[in-house]
Amino acid sequence: MTNNRQLLLLLVLMATAVCARVGIAQERSYESYQAVFNLPERERAPFETVDVEIHHVAGSFYYLSGEGGNIGLSIGEDGIIMVDDQFAPLSEKIFASIRTVSDADIRFLINTHVHDDHVGGNLQIAAHGAEILAHENVRTRMMHGIRGNPPSPKLAWPVLTFLEPVTLYLNNEEVQIIPSPPAHTDGDIYVFFIESNVLHLGDVFRTTGYPNIDVGNGGTLAGTIAGLELALELAGPETKIVPGHGVVSSRTEVQELLDVTLEVKARVALLVEQGMSFEEIVAAKPTADLDDRWGSRLDRFLPGVYIDLTQ
Repeated sequence: MTNNRQLLLLLVLMATAVCARVGIAQERSYESYQAVFNLPERERAPFETVDVEIHHVAGSFYYLSGEGGNIGLSIGEDGIIMVDDQFAPLSEKIFASIRTVSDADIRFLINTHVHDDHVGGNLQIAAHGAEILAHENVRTRMMHGIRGNPPSPKLAWPVLTFLEPVTLYLNNEEVQIIPSPPAHTDGDIYVFFIESNVLHLGDVFRTTGYPNIDVGNGGTLAGTIAGLELALELAGPETKIVPGHGVVSSRTEVQELLDVTLEVKARVALLVEQGMSFEEIVAAKPTADLDDRWGSRLDRFLPGVYIDLTQ
């Protein structure tokens, strides 16, 4: 009987220790994980020096590069469907670039998620008459402000929100708007231009580095994996895939990002099982052999991996 009591006491103490550790982890802010990397604040190019360029991809679809997320455009006789809009100070350059191929009105603006480099020009685009569509969580976060910033102006808020897929028909295109699992944020969507066979994935997919998991705005590792798997299910062998940041790609590049995500998850999981803290895992550099190719935004990726594995 004594041995049984001792075993029971030991199990209780172990469970209490685990719960205490999880409780501490849950109380810790996402920013405190990022601070471990001690990186200087990222600097953006002065907006007056930014060139906004338009590129034809396929069919009715174009994209704009500049400073911030890639802007998608379906251009045709019915008007323009726009996907994201970068930053407000770039709006006139964006309008000028669009006018090099079309004088049509922007009918709809679709936001892929809530970050400023994708919704910063909402106010300016809406002022020209466009209707804004987005995931319901994007409107909610814009109404309350993110990262300590004040709420966005009301005119910049989406006027049509959704939690399930939505379809538009414009410019002889079937345009499918498909919510992703919470990946980069909790308001991620994909936009698939069926006839042009172009899939815009927002920031769930980037060719510029590791996945950017914004835990502070609802992003998750599990959702990132599920979101990349969903993208692979949607895209065919000839589908052009537009990332939130980077160059037009194919299923091959999406698969590569999924593979490295799963590899890092497995490596970090082993270290978590050994009882290592987040600081110890960062010091162990489990991604050192991958960072030359994928190292951008490790400060956003590794905390997302660790938090999902420990909470």
